[in-house]
Amino acid sequence: MYKLIFGGLFLFAAGCPAIAMTASASVGDAKADALVVTSAFAEQRQAIEKKLADGKTYSEISPNQRSIVRDALSRISMVLDSAGGVDTLSEVQKTSVFNDQETINNILTKAGADSRLICDRVAPVGSHRKITSCSTVAERRRAREGSEGALRNVQRAPSLKGGG
Repeated sequence: MYKLIFGGLFLFAAGCPAIAMTASASVGDAKADALVVTSAFAEQRQAIEKKLADGKTYSEISPNQRSIVRDALSRISMVLDSAGGVDTLSEVQKTSVFNDQETINNILTKAGADSRLICDRVAPVGSHRKITSCSTVAERRRAREGSEGALRNVQRAPSLKGGG
């Protein structure tokens, strides 16, 4: 997974007019939408909200994380509205907005990568006919961890043979 480099404070120092989001080319990209300082925040907030609600882009985001993202977006919106724009933000407000941006970027980046759908053509055991099996990265990770845990439990269990 690519780590998004976020230079919000540097852009604040440059005096950019507002906040924007860079859009990834598709849901399958390893990069998620990232909040950066460059254009109209309201439009970008709406785009993020739309992707949160579509059920596909961030399908692996938990309700708690969804709430954290929405709260951070609200806080950024309130700070920008009260200050009248990025140019008039105090250093404390800039730091607050930056921290909220980082929170949003981290959650959405991980959720976007975890929500990526991967499909395989596999032949089920006992069949030569291949089927298409699709699952998200997070579903595959959960299945792998569950299998590893079950294997560990079987290996730890006392032997049922000749235990006397």
